[in-house]
Amino acid sequence: MYEYIKGTVQYVGPEYVVIETGEIGYKIFAPNPFSFSPYQHKTIQVFTYQHVREDLIALYGFLSREEKLLFMKLLNVSGIGPKGALAILASGEVQAVIHAIENENEAFLVKFPGVGKKTARQMILDLKGKLQDVVPDYFPNLFQSDVEEASAEQADMEEAILALKALGYSERELKRIQPKLAKENLNTDEYIKKGLQLLLK
Repeated sequence: MYEYIKGTVQYVGPEYVVIETGEIGYKIFAPNPFSFSPYQHKTIQVFTYQHVREDLIALYGFLSREEKLLFMKLLNVSGIGPKGALAILASGEVQAVIHAIENENEAFLVKFPGVGKKTARQMILDLKGKLQDVVPDYFPNLFQSDVEEASAEQADMEEAILALKALGYSERELKRIQPKLAKENLNTDEYIKKGLQLLLK
């Protein structure tokens, strides 16, 4: 229904962002909401996908059209819903995901929350050889952003943990990586990416 929404980033949280346009605030779920932080109170264009089911109507938003197209491709795989597709995109490891699909590397794919062996196999069957038109260059810099260093490192890490929890990772998995994250001096966006890298090892 909506190809994109152009508006001002009014709120960035662990699960979603709010884009205001025409005096309406749109609640938009994103793979890594904190990738929107550099645009706080700025006008941007967000590529959107409206997901409708019996008990829910939700908007999902992406900073690039390629991101959105890959999200839609993932939704077409049996066993992957919007939350699972967001978790895969949030990793920032899109190139690795595509390589895993092309090389039939199920062991890598099952590391994402909600992806078991059956779903990983289905991803390979459904998507192998069909992603080149969507991501011709693998867009390796998908979530690279120049975010100003935050003064409260602990708060940034806590926000990152909340975002990872929202993606479906368990308390046990998150406790395993927290000591390693605590050694880093990062902003929220970077903590999320670092956390996902550790979770995918």
